[in-house]
Amino acid sequence: MNTMLIITTFGAAMMAAIAIFIRMKAIKRPATAKKIILPPLFMSTGFLMFLYEPTHITISQTIEALSVGLVFSLLLIKTSSFEIREQHIYMKRSKAFVFILFGLLIARIIFKLLIGDAINIEELGAMFFILAYGMIIPWRIFMLIAYKKMERQMRLEEKNTAVAFRS
Repeated sequence: MNTMLIITTFGAAMMAAIAIFIRMKAIKRPATAKKIILPPLFMSTGFLMFLYEPTHITISQTIEALSVGLVFSLLLIKTSSFEIREQHIYMKRSKAFVFILFGLLIARIIFKLLIGDAINIEELGAMFFILAYGMIIPWRIFMLIAYKKMERQMRLEEKNTAVAFRS
Protein backbone atom coordinates (compact mmCIF):
# COMPACT_ATOMS: atom_id res chain seq x y z
CA MET A 1 0.00 0.00 0.00
CA ASN A 2 1.16 3.52 -0.77
CA THR A 3 2.95 5.16 2.20
CA MET A 4 1.36 8.54 1.44
CA LEU A 5 -2.10 6.94 1.50
CA ILE A 6 -1.39 5.46 4.93
CA ILE A 7 -0.10 8.78 6.30
CA THR A 8 -2.99 10.85 4.92
CA THR A 9 -5.55 8.26 6.03
CA PHE A 10 -4.09 8.29 9.53
CA GLY A 11 -4.24 12.11 9.50
CA ALA A 12 -7.87 12.05 8.35
CA ALA A 13 -8.75 9.45 11.02
CA MET A 14 -7.15 11.64 13.69
CA MET A 15 -9.10 14.67 12.45
CA ALA A 16 -12.32 12.62 12.55
CA ALA A 17 -11.54 11.52 16.12
CA ILE A 18 -10.90 15.15 17.12
CA ALA A 19 -14.17 16.24 15.45
CA ILE A 20 -16.08 13.54 17.36
CA PHE A 21 -14.42 14.57 20.64
CA ILE A 22 -15.20 18.27 20.08
CA ARG A 23 -18.77 17.49 19.06
CA MET A 24 -19.37 15.33 22.15
CA LYS A 25 -18.02 18.10 24.43
CA ALA A 26 -20.02 20.80 22.63
CA ILE A 27 -23.25 18.84 22.96
CA LYS A 28 -23.07 19.29 26.74
CA ARG A 29 -23.35 23.09 26.39
CA PRO A 30 -26.31 25.07 25.04
CA ALA A 31 -26.31 25.83 21.32
CA THR A 32 -26.20 29.41 20.07
CA ALA A 33 -26.61 30.98 16.65
CA LYS A 34 -22.99 32.11 16.86
CA LYS A 35 -21.78 28.52 17.42
CA ILE A 36 -23.73 27.45 14.34
CA ILE A 37 -22.59 30.28 12.04
CA LEU A 38 -18.89 30.58 12.93
CA PRO A 39 -17.49 27.17 11.82
CA PRO A 40 -18.32 27.70 8.11
CA LEU A 41 -16.91 31.23 8.32
CA PHE A 42 -13.67 29.96 9.83
CA MET A 43 -13.53 27.16 7.29
CA SER A 44 -13.93 29.65 4.43
CA THR A 45 -10.31 30.71 4.93
CA GLY A 46 -9.48 27.41 3.23
CA PHE A 47 -10.47 29.03 -0.07
CA LEU A 48 -7.10 30.79 0.10
CA MET A 49 -5.62 27.50 -1.12
CA PHE A 50 -6.98 28.38 -4.56
CA LEU A 51 -4.44 31.20 -4.79
CA TYR A 52 -1.92 28.37 -5.28
CA GLU A 53 -2.22 27.49 -8.99
CA PRO A 54 -1.83 23.67 -8.70
CA THR A 55 -5.06 23.54 -6.65
CA HIS A 56 -7.16 24.92 -9.50
CA ILE A 57 -9.79 22.38 -10.55
CA THR A 58 -12.20 22.20 -13.46
CA ILE A 59 -15.87 23.15 -13.29
CA SER A 60 -16.85 19.47 -13.61
CA GLN A 61 -14.58 18.52 -10.68
CA THR A 62 -16.13 21.33 -8.64
CA ILE A 63 -19.66 20.16 -9.48
CA GLU A 64 -18.76 16.55 -8.64
CA ALA A 65 -17.27 17.53 -5.26
CA LEU A 66 -20.22 19.80 -4.42
CA SER A 67 -22.69 17.06 -5.37
CA VAL A 68 -21.05 14.52 -3.07
CA GLY A 69 -20.93 17.15 -0.32
CA LEU A 70 -24.64 17.84 -0.73
CA VAL A 71 -25.43 14.12 -0.42
CA PHE A 72 -23.44 13.90 2.81
CA SER A 73 -25.11 17.10 4.07
CA LEU A 74 -28.49 15.39 3.70
CA LEU A 75 -27.31 12.68 6.09
CA LEU A 76 -26.14 15.30 8.59
CA ILE A 77 -29.38 17.26 8.24
CA LYS A 78 -31.44 14.11 8.79
CA THR A 79 -29.54 13.24 11.97
CA SER A 80 -29.32 16.75 13.50
CA SER A 81 -31.97 18.08 15.83
CA PHE A 82 -32.36 20.29 18.88
CA GLU A 83 -34.13 19.94 22.19
CA ILE A 84 -35.00 22.31 25.02
CA ARG A 85 -33.49 21.43 28.38
CA GLU A 86 -33.25 23.64 31.46
CA GLN A 87 -34.53 26.69 29.51
CA HIS A 88 -31.74 26.33 26.92
CA ILE A 89 -31.50 24.84 23.45
CA TYR A 90 -29.19 21.85 23.10
CA MET A 91 -28.15 19.78 20.12
CA LYS A 92 -29.42 16.21 20.48
CA ARG A 93 -26.73 13.56 20.52
CA SER A 94 -26.65 11.53 17.32
CA LYS A 95 -24.95 8.17 17.03
CA ALA A 96 -25.14 8.53 13.25
CA PHE A 97 -22.66 11.46 13.35
CA VAL A 98 -19.79 9.09 14.14
CA PHE A 99 -20.81 6.74 11.33
CA ILE A 100 -21.11 9.64 8.89
CA LEU A 101 -17.59 10.82 9.74
CA PHE A 102 -16.18 7.33 9.30
CA GLY A 103 -18.22 6.98 6.09
CA LEU A 104 -16.51 10.11 4.82
CA LEU A 105 -13.14 8.63 5.77
CA ILE A 106 -13.91 5.41 3.90
CA ALA A 107 -15.18 7.39 0.89
CA ARG A 108 -11.97 9.41 0.97
CA ILE A 109 -9.85 6.24 0.94
CA ILE A 110 -11.89 4.76 -1.92
CA PHE A 111 -11.66 8.00 -3.96
CA LYS A 112 -7.92 8.16 -3.28
CA LEU A 113 -7.44 4.56 -4.42
CA LEU A 114 -9.63 4.92 -7.51
CA ILE A 115 -8.62 8.34 -8.77
CA GLY A 116 -5.54 9.18 -6.72
CA ASP A 117 -3.14 8.51 -9.58
CA ALA A 118 -5.29 10.30 -12.17
CA ILE A 119 -5.50 13.58 -10.21
CA ASN A 120 -2.58 15.30 -8.52
CA ILE A 121 -2.61 15.68 -4.75
CA GLU A 122 -3.27 19.43 -4.82
CA GLU A 123 -6.36 19.02 -7.02
CA LEU A 124 -7.58 16.14 -4.86
CA GLY A 125 -7.13 18.29 -1.75
CA ALA A 126 -9.09 21.09 -3.42
CA MET A 127 -11.87 18.66 -4.34
CA PHE A 128 -12.10 17.34 -0.76
CA PHE A 129 -12.23 20.92 0.55
CA ILE A 130 -15.08 21.76 -1.86
CA LEU A 131 -16.83 18.52 -0.82
CA ALA A 132 -16.51 19.45 2.87
CA TYR A 133 -17.68 23.02 2.27
CA GLY A 134 -20.57 21.77 0.13
CA MET A 135 -21.52 19.55 3.06
CA ILE A 136 -21.19 22.03 5.93
CA ILE A 137 -23.00 25.03 4.38
CA PRO A 138 -26.42 23.36 3.78
CA TRP A 139 -26.15 21.53 7.11
CA ARG A 140 -25.40 24.72 9.06
CA ILE A 141 -28.14 26.66 7.24
CA PHE A 142 -30.60 23.92 8.23
CA MET A 143 -29.28 23.98 11.80
CA LEU A 144 -29.65 27.76 12.02
CA ILE A 145 -33.23 27.62 10.73
CA ALA A 146 -34.09 24.80 13.17
CA TYR A 147 -32.37 26.66 16.03
CA LYS A 148 -34.26 29.91 15.31
CA LYS A 149 -37.54 27.96 15.12
CA MET A 150 -36.80 26.32 18.48
CA GLU A 151 -35.81 29.70 19.93
CA ARG A 152 -39.14 31.24 18.83
CA GLN A 153 -41.01 28.25 20.30
CA MET A 154 -39.16 28.64 23.59
CA ARG A 155 -39.90 32.40 23.76
CA LEU A 156 -43.57 31.75 22.99
CA GLU A 157 -43.77 29.14 25.76
CA GLU A 158 -42.09 31.55 28.20
CA LYS A 159 -44.55 34.28 27.21
CA ASN A 160 -47.53 31.92 27.65
CA THR A 161 -46.19 30.80 31.03
CA ALA A 162 -45.81 34.43 32.14
CA VAL A 163 -49.37 35.25 31.01
CA ALA A 164 -50.77 32.15 32.74
CA PHE A 165 -48.83 33.01 35.90
CA ARG A 166 -50.29 36.55 36.02
CA SER A 167 -53.86 35.29 35.53
